[in-house]
Amino acid sequence: MDLTQAIILALVQGLTEFLPISSSAHLILTPYLLGYADQGLAFDVAVHVGTLLAVVSYFWQQIWDMLRDFFANLFGAAATANSRLAWAVILGTIPVGIAGLLFKGVVETQLRSDLVIALATIGFGLLLWLADRSGRRTRDEHSLRWSDALIVGAFQALALIPGTSRSGITMTAGLFLGLTREAASRFSFLLSIPTIALSGGVITLDLVQSETAVDWTALGLGVLLSFLTAYACIHYFLSFIERVGMLPFVIYRLLLGAGLLLFLFL
Repeated sequence: MDLTQAIILALVQGLTEFLPISSSAHLILTPYLLGYADQGLAFDVAVHVGTLLAVVSYFWQQIWDMLRDFFANLFGAAATANSRLAWAVILGTIPVGIAGLLFKGVVETQLRSDLVIALATIGFGLLLWLADRSGRRTRDEHSLRWSDALIVGAFQALALIPGTSRSGITMTAGLFLGLTREAASRFSFLLSIPTIALSGGVITLDLVQSETAVDWTALGLGVLLSFLTAYACIHYFLSFIERVGMLPFVIYRLLLGAGLLLFLFL
């Protein structure tokens, strides 16, 4: 793999994984628009590892508190806000895990088209705008009930459709449930940890079975750059999202989707 290609794709992954604009759509479209060959499974694993390390590093204290209280609760201690949040993350992961197993073949073949990406980018962008406009924005992530977590998880399963955006659709669900923008974003980021780990594990399995050659320089660069850009993205997104709202991302999605449709049909 050309190092310029590795740098561009790692930056794209790091910048888009946690923004509500669909990293999978950008990773599919960027090589196509720039004329790059497919980056391969190994590089997909590398950038997933980078973004996973970024979110774990950013939330490490909260993750530790959640794990501590979760295991204490398992062994009889009273439930706490942190243990309930850990349960919410677990429950929210179940639907996408089931959907991924059932529809993996369909997603990788029939849904990886420019038209699907364009329509999902526009449609789910409008849904995000509706949630941002209509949500009460009075709850934090610790107030999530089991039913709320499963609803967010069901929404997350829609992110298997390229162009949907895992972050965008889970934030949409959180906003519909009355979470503040920052709380919906934090829960979305925490929910990404098992989801990225699971999807990265599936890709790794495919990689092991394919027995392809590994470009360790490109992979190392992919991990490093996706980690740095994803970490910065999480930090700055959380610092301004409550003030700015989702509208800039909705506008970007509408423009991107419209541009894709024009490219396809003109």
